[in-house]
Amino acid sequence: MVPMAHTISAQLAARREALGMTIPALAARSGVSEPTIKRILSGQAGRVALDAVAAVAQALGLPLGLDPIDIETLREREARRKAERIARMVQGTSALESQAVDDATYRALVERSYHELLAGSKRRLWSV
Repeated sequence: MVPMAHTISAQLAARREALGMTIPALAARSGVSEPTIKRILSGQAGRVALDAVAAVAQALGLPLGLDPIDIETLREREARRKAERIARMVQGTSALESQAVDDATYRALVERSYHELLAGSKRRLWSV
């Protein structure tokens, strides 16, 4: 998985390029120093204050907002992610014992785990 900071940096860099905006112009519009902008655009945004990233995004016409994901969609996404992780662990253990499961059995295991996670305890769903 790509870290979120790199995704944001890539979007900001692509937007700057598409606009044809120079780094000095972006610095003037955002009020953020050129060295900080260069760190943000190069994927080093994790070392930059969030307000600086937000100012650069705003200057590029990409305001950072907190667009919430529907709670049920988020729960389903997490249940699917966790179910696939559980199934991979079972598959890996079975393979070590030379008893790997076939694709259909693997998919069935993912689906069963997915539904059990959604029906079960919220703590179990969100535990690591």
